[in-house]
Amino acid sequence: MEALLLGIYSFFVWLIFIKFKWLPWNTTSQVTVVLIPIVAMSAMILTLNVVAPSSHDVRVVKYVVQVVPQVRGRVLEVPVEPNRLVKKGELLFRIDDTPYQIALKAAKAKLAADEARLSQTVAGLAGANAGDRELQAQLQSARSQVAALQPRLELARLRVQQNRELVAVGAGDKFALEQAEANVVELQAQQATATANEAQVTQRLSGRVNGELASVATARADIATAKAVVDASRAAVDDAKWNLDQTVMVAPADGYAINVQLRPGSIVVPFPVVPAMTFVENEYVVLAMYHQNELPLVEPGNEAEFSLRMHPGRVIKATVDSIVWAQGQGQVAQGGMLPNTGMAPSSPDRFPVKFKVAEKDQELFLAAGAAGAGAIYTAHGEIFHIVRKVIVRVGSLTDYLVLKLH
Repeated sequence: MEALLLGIYSFFVWLIFIKFKWLPWNTTSQVTVVLIPIVAMSAMILTLNVVAPSSHDVRVVKYVVQVVPQVRGRVLEVPVEPNRLVKKGELLFRIDDTPYQIALKAAKAKLAADEARLSQTVAGLAGANAGDRELQAQLQSARSQVAALQPRLELARLRVQQNRELVAVGAGDKFALEQAEANVVELQAQQATATANEAQVTQRLSGRVNGELASVATARADIATAKAVVDASRAAVDDAKWNLDQTVMVAPADGYAINVQLRPGSIVVPFPVVPAMTFVENEYVVLAMYHQNELPLVEPGNEAEFSLRMHPGRVIKATVDSIVWAQGQGQVAQGGMLPNTGMAPSSPDRFPVKFKVAEKDQELFLAAGAAGAGAIYTAHGEIFHIVRKVIVRVGSLTDYLVLKLH
């Protein structure tokens, strides 16, 4: 664009000073003719770099997933082909699931046994509660019996006293006195038996834990333990199911499996340092690198466009999504040493600006690592934007040139 403007300017200079000689071609005019384009072009470029900053380092970055299995085993199947589009959820590879099937069956069997033991402890609690109720009934019966014998015993003692008084004065029957005394002895024996039964039941009921019989408390503790064992067994079953599911590795998103070296018969292990394969997602991010002083007027939502060398002559529309206000020089590594800045402070690096590709260009294939150039059009100096757009388009056309000698 600068060359085109300079050519147009030169044409008018030739017309004015050489062709029609409207102005004299002397030292003053020559110096003026040379200074005007220098000053004008410098002012335009400096303004353009602020109101419509350009970047010759536009990159396409894609998310890369290191596919690491969660379980160890021998690979049985690898249906995925390298560098072929894979849809989300399609099979990447499958691990032999025999040991995990066995582990799941064993976990289910243990769960069934633990649940049976839990049912037994619940039945034991019911029996303990029934025993508690039976003891309460026995205690009530013993107390009722003691209470019923007391008035009978008092009446028998009264009759003994009365018969003794009658016998003493010769008016009573000695046999009746002996019978009354025998009744007292019998009733005292019955009362002693009832009192002993009451004491025995009371003693059995006195052994309580938190207001419950020891047998009931023990049964509840057994139930709590059995429930904990059942919960652990259920967790073991879930873990076995999860391990079994991990024997099938599927694509996490639409993308490509790159450099697939995995083959049936290989042993894979859950070790992050040794991934089974590398998966590149279709989703991408376009970043343009800018120096700090090029970004004061740039805001999210500004119009942007860029070209990539993989698509010569194609200008891709976009908008500014955000500015990543962070870079490596803004971080000091943790350690016991003081930061090493060298003989002089390091020069400021660039900040990436994230582009959001326009909807009409989102279906365009952009390879990971594709590079090119682009520009941002701020809300200032719209009159200069046309110059930058022409420069971007001319640059995209030069991508057709393959400059090599072989």
